[in-house]
Amino acid sequence: MADSILQVEDVHLAFGGVKALRRVGFEVRRGEIFSVIGPNGAGKTVCLNCINGLYYPQQGRIRFEGKDLAGFKPYQRAALGISRTFQKIELFSGMTVLDNIRLGRHLHMKAGLLSGAAYLGKAAHEEIEHREFIEREIIDFLEMTHLRDRVVGMLPYGLQKRVELGRALALGPKLLLLDEPMAGLNLEEVEDIARFIIDINEEERWRVTCLLVEHDMGVVMDISHRVAVLNFGEKIAEGTPEQIQADQLVHQAYLGEEADVFTSRR
Repeated sequence: MADSILQVEDVHLAFGGVKALRRVGFEVRRGEIFSVIGPNGAGKTVCLNCINGLYYPQQGRIRFEGKDLAGFKPYQRAALGISRTFQKIELFSGMTVLDNIRLGRHLHMKAGLLSGAAYLGKAAHEEIEHREFIEREIIDFLEMTHLRDRVVGMLPYGLQKRVELGRALALGPKLLLLDEPMAGLNLEEVEDIARFIIDINEEERWRVTCLLVEHDMGVVMDISHRVAVLNFGEKIAEGTPEQIQADQLVHQAYLGEEADVFTSRR
């Protein structure tokens, strides 16, 4: 786990006079769960948006597996193996669970336009192959077999979060960016998502490196290998969960005083 899969180097991004990120830098090691935390408005989601190409930093570099991502569009970064979920659910509400997750496999479809339009030969074979993978490896893993044909917009919010995680997994990522996957969930749903993230990171069939942005400090401290803390767009701390819990700057950033904000919910 010592080798680095992602390097964020002195990244700066401003929107007019608002400095969203200022000299932010960290590295994510292959095979770990690395979390980025901080108060509201600290720049956490902005940082993820820079990594997957929704924003382009004005200064600094982002490298993935040694490759400088400057100029790479989001779909090109996805093709390299960077997948993500979103803070606000970005699903097609009128489509089924299965069809939403299938969209995550589009980069793996190699059939040409004519073959795809006629649904013959290679296109038909690919469609069957990817559908089987999704049903066997993802829908079953996320315990949604009984929901596969349900319209996503009719599902409870917690299950929609699970569908979005499934779509991100369908890409077959090397690095999974998780933007507040537990926001708005009840305790049981939080425990389910935390368990899925651990399995995605540790199970032999996945072994996916995870970069997690999350407000639930109990979960972050339970499942993370290392944590970076942002405040007003700057990194103020980085280390193991134990080191972060003992850092007075982190306590002050959250509450302005020493307090226990890291109690586990599990």
